[in-house]
Amino acid sequence: MKDLQKEFRPTNWSINNKTSIFVMTIIITLAGIMSYLNLPKTKFPDIVIPTIYVTTINAGTSPKDIETLITKPLEKQIKGISGVKKLTSNSIQDFSNVIVEFNTDVNVTEAKQKVKDAVDKARTDLPQQLTREPNVMEVNFSDMPVLYVNLSGNFDLNRLKGFADDIKDECEAMKEITRVDIVGALDREIQINVDKHKMEAASITMGDIQRTIAMENSTISGGLVRMDGVRRSISVKGEFKDVRQLSDLIIRSQSGATIYLKDIAEIRDNFKEKESYARLDHKNVITLNIIKRAGENLIETSDKVREIVERLQKTRFPKELEITLTGDQSTQTRTTLKDLINTIIIGFVLVLLILMFFMGVTNAFFVALSVPLSCFLAFMVFPSIGFELNMIVLFAFLLALGIVVDD
Repeated sequence: MKDLQKEFRPTNWSINNKTSIFVMTIIITLAGIMSYLNLPKTKFPDIVIPTIYVTTINAGTSPKDIETLITKPLEKQIKGISGVKKLTSNSIQDFSNVIVEFNTDVNVTEAKQKVKDAVDKARTDLPQQLTREPNVMEVNFSDMPVLYVNLSGNFDLNRLKGFADDIKDECEAMKEITRVDIVGALDREIQINVDKHKMEAASITMGDIQRTIAMENSTISGGLVRMDGVRRSISVKGEFKDVRQLSDLIIRSQSGATIYLKDIAEIRDNFKEKESYARLDHKNVITLNIIKRAGENLIETSDKVREIVERLQKTRFPKELEITLTGDQSTQTRTTLKDLINTIIIGFVLVLLILMFFMGVTNAFFVALSVPLSCFLAFMVFPSIGFELNMIVLFAFLLALGIVVDD
């Protein structure tokens, strides 16, 4: 009886074409390293929750009126949207909040647009003069800050805000950052405190004051004029530069009365009432919340922000200004990535040391190469399936790498 020679063709082909295998190994190694360097590295995966919030503010309205005049008209239009799983609402003093939860198979961007369209339809049934128009927003975990930049020192909050604006402008110019929110800063506000009795004695109404300020504080286009063969636009700029211009504003009522604004009102260059506070080491500070764009590299974002802060400290900011970085999410990501690299190296060394006693150094070396090569192959596949190196993926990767080492 004729003996059949059994063989595994890919193995035999590899043995007979070892040069090609060496070249493929080098290509896989280089491609895997490049893919690893270009993969986005974040702490948490981008979690999408199909939930939309519709918030409306109307000052001076009771909870019952909020429900009747605002919440119910919004619910009437929103509940007709396809894919809505649950609709809940809260009506409290001055505030209405409608929560729209969609099914998980619904695209969040499309769902948000449908809710906006429904709100537009309900706009005719809402009060005409709302304190704040209905605001439609989605739940997005990528809007969580990845880094906090805290500014403090022997400066007033107004000057600290100037420093914070410089850092904000530099950071928002980066493609990795969506926006930078400033917390604890003072916002400038021109206050016109009208004396009611003087206003009534001068036969001036609040409407007269509002109309005059709106008309005077504006830039008006004056058309086009030909100069040296070129048409140039002309504009009349009437924007106020300081408080004195506002004080000397002449108010004319519909009844014909004329008076200076400073005669019936006190004009103050002040700040808005603080709505946000930030503290560090029992001192008032201004905090910048750095919000990363979804899909960008967390580690690179953190490094670039640190470079910007260090450069501004050396070239533009005074030495007395203290800048402290807190809440850096890249720290844990860096640690996890180092653990991954260490595991790959340790797995390769252990496999090599154990097998060299049974198979020889050369054979053990090629067998041990399966540990890093399997990692490089995985790194090459990650971009095509939309994976990034976050806490969940790295944990699964380390677990799978342990299985490879055991095998």
